Amino acid sequence: MEGIDVQAIVRQAIQEYATNEQAKSEPAYKAELQEERKRREQMERRLNELAEENKQNRLKAEEAERGSAVRSELQRLGVAKIDLAFKAVQDGIVRCEDGRLVARGESGEMPVREYLSAFVKENPEFLPARIAGGTGMTGNLKAPKAGNESVNIDRIRPGMNAEEMQRVREEIVRVASQSLRGL
Repeated sequence: MEGIDVQAIVRQAIQEYATNEQAKSEPAYKAELQEERKRREQMERRLNELAEENKQNRLKAEEAERGSAVRSELQRLGVAKIDLAFKAVQDGIVRCEDGRLVARGESGEMPVREYLSAFVKENPEFLPARIAGGTGMTGNLKAPKAGNESVNIDRIRPGMNAEEMQRVREEIVRVASQSLRGL
């Protein structure tokens, strides 16, 4: 046993054992790394989707706020056909970098109030009619005098007699004319 190097044999055995163990655990590490990479990529993809969704929602919110501001200004100016007027002016109104709403027209940028005021002056057809009535308005649907019996909504039903139906119509006309006059 003098010629045999026991230390070299033990060293070689330990080295082979370590190499075998590393070879066994290496595929598990690679698989784990692969799983982590997939999870990270999925998370990055989802994060990008959420960022895009957030951007779209922010744009929608800004658009809704812009539409609401323009519609309220049109209403303040007394426009009766607000949706129609909004469709006519919406393309000319944009938001500046500083967040203000401005109208871009032939004369350059101007505040929305001035632009909408000018638009309403140029297009009076969007304002309420000055004369009530017109073609198709019947003469027998005049507002009843105050003091008549008021109409109870629970009494309106199919098959009611003609006199009650006429009284309901007159009451509707009275209420509508009051609301149009601002009473």
